[in-house]
Amino acid sequence: MDNLCKEAEQIMIERFGRDTIIALATTENEMPYVRYVNAYYENGMIAEKLKKGFAEWIDNGHTDFDDENTIILRVELTDGLLFSHGTRYEF
Repeated sequence: MDNLCKEAEQIMIERFGRDTIIALATTENEMPYVRYVNAYYENGMIAEKLKKGFAEWIDNGHTDFDDENTIILRVELTDGLLFSHGTRYEF
């Protein structure tokens, strides 16, 4: 995301640049669904960094990469709002 200012980028890294839980919302037939998922933010993420970011979770038996039901989802931010200590960042 090229239009993310350096201050907002730093906030994103501090909040989400490690294994963390976020709420992921989707819709189907205009019905919203929200679930909690493990997340890791990095601008330009690559697979090896993902494995390091989730090492504690991946290495404790929760993940079977041979299971067809195991999903790793990449979400690319295109626009959004970030609030931090009363400051609003739009991107």
